[in-house]
Amino acid sequence: MFGFLQWFTKREDVFIRLLREQALQVQRATHSLHRFVSQHDPAAAEDVVRAEKEGDELRRILIDELNKTFVTPFDREDIYDLSLALDDILDYAYTTIEELEILKVRPDAYLADMVLRLQEAADELVLAMERLDRNPMVALDHARRTKYRENQVERIYRLAVAELFNGPEDIHHVMEMLRIREVYRHVSNAADRADAAANILGSVIVKMT
Repeated sequence: MFGFLQWFTKREDVFIRLLREQALQVQRATHSLHRFVSQHDPAAAEDVVRAEKEGDELRRILIDELNKTFVTPFDREDIYDLSLALDDILDYAYTTIEELEILKVRPDAYLADMVLRLQEAADELVLAMERLDRNPMVALDHARRTKYRENQVERIYRLAVAELFNGPEDIHHVMEMLRIREVYRHVSNAADRADAAANILGSVIVKMT
């Protein structure tokens, strides 16, 4: 009987562990992305790519576990959606690197500031996941802080775009503006998905408590 209960508890915990590991890859990717846009470190770009691939593998494992497990620590849909939101942040971190290289955009101070806030949102998500099981109300506070960081990203995004539109009215500037705004958009989208992850965590915690 004890062996069965020990196995059951382990199966119950695997989802929180995998989600935490996904969040850690998001943290790794956003920290590396910030290092890339602020220091132009090519090794940081490579680390974003590795984090995205490792995050993909973690999501595959989580879905496999979800498909073969009857009882989960919280709603299956919430587990799936939270995993998806974390995976999307990784995808946008990766595509930010891609867009910078393809469009030949040199990162500016606005972009570095947006990524810094995204990095801080990722830090909060990790703290939320680490405290979800034993300290759900503390986790909820970190989820709320994640949402605040997303608001900061959006504020910087609007300021950056406004400055772009205040530039000279010539075709060269317009082309530069379109390229850099496309990169801004990827970081903004990543922050939106961090906000979505925080919303899912908030819903999970309400159901748990």
